[in-house]
Amino acid sequence: MDGKMIGPGPYRATKLWNETIKLFRGGMPVRRHWAHFRSYDHSFTGAEAVDFLHDLLRQNQNFGPEVTRYQTLQLLRKFLKNHVIEDVKGRFGKEDLEDNGHLYRFPPLSPLKPVPVRPPVRDHGSVPRIPRWDDYEEITVPEKISMKPLMNCESWNKRHSIAIGEVPECRLVRRTELTPKHVDQIWKSMTLTHLQTVLGLQSLDGVLDAKLLSPKHIVHNVFGVNKQGIVVLKNKTEDVPHWVLSAMKCLANWPNGSDARQPMYPGFERDVFRTVAEHFQRLKEPLLTFHLYEIFVSILGLLQRQSVAAEALQVCGLLLPPANRRKLQLLMRLMAKVCANPSLPPLNDTIGARTLIKYAGADTDTSVASPPHSFCRQISREEFEHQRVSASQGAIVELLESIIQDKNMSIKDKKKKLKQFQRSHPDIYRRRFPTAESEAVLFPERPQRLNPQLMFLTLKKPFQPFQRSWSFRA
Repeated sequence: MDGKMIGPGPYRATKLWNETIKLFRGGMPVRRHWAHFRSYDHSFTGAEAVDFLHDLLRQNQNFGPEVTRYQTLQLLRKFLKNHVIEDVKGRFGKEDLEDNGHLYRFPPLSPLKPVPVRPPVRDHGSVPRIPRWDDYEEITVPEKISMKPLMNCESWNKRHSIAIGEVPECRLVRRTELTPKHVDQIWKSMTLTHLQTVLGLQSLDGVLDAKLLSPKHIVHNVFGVNKQGIVVLKNKTEDVPHWVLSAMKCLANWPNGSDARQPMYPGFERDVFRTVAEHFQRLKEPLLTFHLYEIFVSILGLLQRQSVAAEALQVCGLLLPPANRRKLQLLMRLMAKVCANPSLPPLNDTIGARTLIKYAGADTDTSVASPPHSFCRQISREEFEHQRVSASQGAIVELLESIIQDKNMSIKDKKKKLKQFQRSHPDIYRRRFPTAESEAVLFPERPQRLNPQLMFLTLKKPFQPFQRSWSFRA
């Protein structure tokens, strides 16, 4: 596999070409391959050729371990164009070899290039006579003898690189000075690119506004941490108040973290927990911040793939401002220690510590009885459809009853709304008012009023005074 060493000299590229072809043809393993429901004997794939030739060149003393896989692929493409190899259908020259499963084979003809041979030395009779000292005056000596320059290290390396794949000549590239602003932008772009890759999104538009993100926050969250990995703030005014930190430390390390100078009384740990809870409930902004809401909602959809969700949450945490990130880290650390501390007394009479920590609606006041908890269970599709229909119909029935029982609504508006409801949901309306009499009960008949025009006509008659009739007496 090593081959013989070919040093600098004439026709070195041709010798390297022939030596490489001999080693490649002599050692390349060939076997039967199947392609398109046909078998091809004594063949090999492009990927197998790249693997074998790459190892051969790296172990060869003429090339060395600096040969890359791309240079090996370039050399194989030259082999294909010069008919050193061909595809299984006999094509070569115009096709381009790829590092894949396409099949190739060796042609029956030898692909070696002939090395030019110097002409043999002629007989002694044809050898020119060596001039004598007496003939010195007859010999014309040129003023300047042209000599071929010796091959230096640079030209040898150039020819060596051309022989294994025509590597372009190196150019001097001037380095651009990076400013701190450039470094911050690089951190920001790399973080967003990594987050987009983890989430599997084509773009972060719609779930994250990159203009609201500060690259300095990312850099500080990466480097400005202590041994426990918690962010350390330069501005102490943004930190959690000292009395809250003391309460969190006391609760997390209970009972070892409690100060002996603090009063110990029944329910002391509950008061400490209430102090911490009230502080975080009074924050003006959520710890995850408003502008990162959509991205965290997208991560919740990946919880079934825990490794992906964990990595996405870790990257999103770098986007938070350092003060929000520190508060979130301290709170999560406290929650983990409280849930795993068996020595901590119960923080609630009816709810365990783990449930109390994770339940968003739990009241921190332990004197008030907590509401009963219900847990989810898996149901069948038929049961889900039944619950969906019954729940929606129940809401519609409640809407009908609210219209009926509304005493502030006029009769005209109520009749109008009931008519609309009857057109939209005739079945539910028929169940509520099966007969016309049941619907008439809702609107009792009012006493008939006299027509105002008739009343006016009766009042229009003149008033006739009482007249006494004549009586006939005997």
